[in-house]
Amino acid sequence: MTLEFPVLLRLIDERSAAFRAAVASAPGLDVQVPTCPEWTLFDLAQHIGEGRRDWAATVAAGPAPAKSAAEAAPAAPREREALLAWLAESTDQLLDALRKAGPDRGCWAWWETLQSPHTAAAVARHQLQQMAVHTYDAQITVGAPQPLPDEVALDGVEEFLSTCVATTSAWPHQPAAIDFHAAEGRSWRLSLSADGARSTRLPGPGGTPATAAGQAPDLDPAVAFFSVEGTAGELVLSLYDRIPVDSLKTEGDRRVFEQLSAWDPEE
Repeated sequence: MTLEFPVLLRLIDERSAAFRAAVASAPGLDVQVPTCPEWTLFDLAQHIGEGRRDWAATVAAGPAPAKSAAEAAPAAPREREALLAWLAESTDQLLDALRKAGPDRGCWAWWETLQSPHTAAAVARHQLQQMAVHTYDAQITVGAPQPLPDEVALDGVEEFLSTCVATTSAWPHQPAAIDFHAAEGRSWRLSLSADGARSTRLPGPGGTPATAAGQAPDLDPAVAFFSVEGTAGELVLSLYDRIPVDSLKTEGDRRVFEQLSAWDPEE
């Protein structure tokens, strides 16, 4: 973990407040969300509220074989002021459950435990990123997108790689590596092989630069290589398919990133 548990809870609360502020400023709840075109702003708010309530129940349940669902939860109101109050209550339920559990208590989670445990702290870490990205969705819907806060984004790259990507399922393509370089001075490498996917923090500012041929000098030439560089916030948004990777500085074989985006280890 790169952020302490109390910091994660504070940032979840802050991002949740920013989400509600975007909803409050929208011309209506039926506007389409550009980054989630199948959803209206109301649909996005409903997803946020219901999801936080279910995760609150899941954390409260402790170690379990399946995710829990919030019992007798009220439906998302369609009147704006009532919806905002419902969203605030949803966040409060999640934060209360996390505080009562403490960072080390186990609970159900959908990801593999290869690099991210099934604990309340890991859930809080992932919930922060969910709130951050969906707050961006809400902000862009109302025409006022804001960069992800630096501390959220810097943890977000590593959290995505270790939670959403890390797996023991075999990579079905040529062995590959993708380096992610944040302008703030932190870098990571995602290694993809028959053993699965695993991320590591690269040493030193900027990590390992590519050669003129677009290949990292510390890699076997048989390993396909791609690198992407931008602010940490831009890296997170590209990983969540909110902005195209082509909008960032890239080197190497772009097909590797396309293969990663299309890969479903469970198939």
